[in-house]
Amino acid sequence: MDPFDAGAGGLLKQPKSVWATAGASVVAFMGIGLVDPILPSIAQGLDATAGQVSLLFTSYFLITAVAMLVTGFVSSRIGGRRTLLLGLAFVVVFAGLAGTSGSVGELIGFRAGWGLGNALFVSTALAVIAGAAAGGSAAAILLYESALGLGMACGPLLGALLGDASWRYPFFGTAFLMAIGFLCITVFLKEQPKPARETSLLDPIKALGHGGLASAAVSAFFYNYTFFTVLAFTPFVLNMSPYRSGAVFFAWGVLLAVFSVIVAPRLQKRFGSLKVLGGSLVLLAADVLVLGYGSHPTAVVCTILSGAFIGVNNTVYTELALGVSDAPRPVASAGYNFVRWFAAAAAPYFAPKIEQWTDIHIPFAVAAVTAVAGAAVVVVRRKALTAEAEEPEPRHTTEDGVTVFAN
Repeated sequence: MDPFDAGAGGLLKQPKSVWATAGASVVAFMGIGLVDPILPSIAQGLDATAGQVSLLFTSYFLITAVAMLVTGFVSSRIGGRRTLLLGLAFVVVFAGLAGTSGSVGELIGFRAGWGLGNALFVSTALAVIAGAAAGGSAAAILLYESALGLGMACGPLLGALLGDASWRYPFFGTAFLMAIGFLCITVFLKEQPKPARETSLLDPIKALGHGGLASAAVSAFFYNYTFFTVLAFTPFVLNMSPYRSGAVFFAWGVLLAVFSVIVAPRLQKRFGSLKVLGGSLVLLAADVLVLGYGSHPTAVVCTILSGAFIGVNNTVYTELALGVSDAPRPVASAGYNFVRWFAAAAAPYFAPKIEQWTDIHIPFAVAAVTAVAGAAVVVVRRKALTAEAEEPEPRHTTEDGVTVFAN
């Protein structure tokens, strides 16, 4: 079935619960790129260095990575709806507190709390959408990637618009929007049945014992280092006003959304997922290398263009994580994200350090190498990555007509 088919089970014909979860997911992903255009403003406002401000990403994703081991444990005991609401509540509180920060240390700490809330929400949201979406896993993944792309595009734009007045306003804005998401989830999402078996803290680690899932996670680890070098380090290289930087990353996010939702599925259908992923990673490596060594206009163009390759990669990696092993989807997603988010924490920390030790070009050379390393894992481990698990059978249908899967 074509997920874009407007008929029954099509991408656009979804229950209100799915749209509420997807809408809140957009805001959650906005929080990732929100600080991009205002990083220099934050550094100036709090008298901090580029390396210190980049720790806003490191603390956020480090906590997110570790929290991935907890999300399944929590959601399998209190249910998906309550886990989503708990995550949203954390984000509302810590995003609001971030706007009141009096030092960069406080801001880094509040971003860590924000990361915990985002982990609880984002990982559970994917499982909820996958279980409730009409059209099966294909439609669920496209909805999730649509939310990711739209959030990534709008985050820098919101950060620029609000951040032009004060770097504090984007944080308050995010808290307000997430509060709206909290209300939407409360009203439209009914509690889904808990899984037959409660998830332990070690289940995501055990799931990584599957060769295919482990290979996808390791490849995504290298890719994410490249991804977040672009996202966290490039704003300092471009050194533009919040409006201009926001415009650049808005265009980047639009390409990310278009290529993840529209282009990637068509490329996969024609060439196969692994060929598309390997080729896209190599092209991303070339793009990042030119970004690092080119002129300022070239760097702007390459930053925007990287969104296309990142969009393709995100879609394929998500499908691999959900389908390559026989582990329940929430468990497989938690194990996969546990590994890859460590790279998202590492890149913002090491890129400024590498610049200090060498020069401004080398961080991008390293990012190009990690992208190629991700492609190499795909090539070497292609047999393990090819064996996809069977689509799980529906367990039952809720009273509002939403199909819920056993895992």
